[in-house]
Amino acid sequence: MDTFEIILSIFLGVGLAAAVGFRVFLPLLILSLAGYYEVIALNESWQWIGSLTAVITLAVATLIEIFGYYIPWLDNVLDTIALPLATLAGTAVMVATISNLDPTITWALAIIAGGGTAAAVKGNTATARLTSSTATAGFANPVLTTIETGLATLMAILSIFVPIVAFALVVFLFLLILRFYKKLRKKRLSKT
Repeated sequence: MDTFEIILSIFLGVGLAAAVGFRVFLPLLILSLAGYYEVIALNESWQWIGSLTAVITLAVATLIEIFGYYIPWLDNVLDTIALPLATLAGTAVMVATISNLDPTITWALAIIAGGGTAAAVKGNTATARLTSSTATAGFANPVLTTIETGLATLMAILSIFVPIVAFALVVFLFLLILRFYKKLRKKRLSKT
């Protein structure tokens, strides 16, 4: 595998990890479908995720997760459970998509870039949902759920077919999050 293919596989993993931050199972389902139809090459120890059994299991899990987020009180409970799951799934998608690298490098990238990206996105979406629940008594949460599901789908599909664009969107997303927190910090400092 040449350097460009390694970089693309890292971009693919980071894009999928960000998508996992929005919905845990949807990007895994899309990765599973891509592996099943041989659109992408999976790491040899992760070939199982491209099996029909994995596709069916992840499809059921995806439907349950998506519909669960439309129930106002359950969505906040799901966010509590989803944060550690997203971190694990973000790590897993990085490992599944990176091949032909030293295992130490692969796992370091997976934990830091994959798990870290997924945790950062999930943490921010959970905070947004909690804020929405407080400010609107949960009435805006279905809109937020639809946006998150759409972003997870978009990010996962872009990651599979155009990983460079997906990576650029992840960087843009992180810049937006950073900008938001800088404004929030400045606002808090001006009040004190």
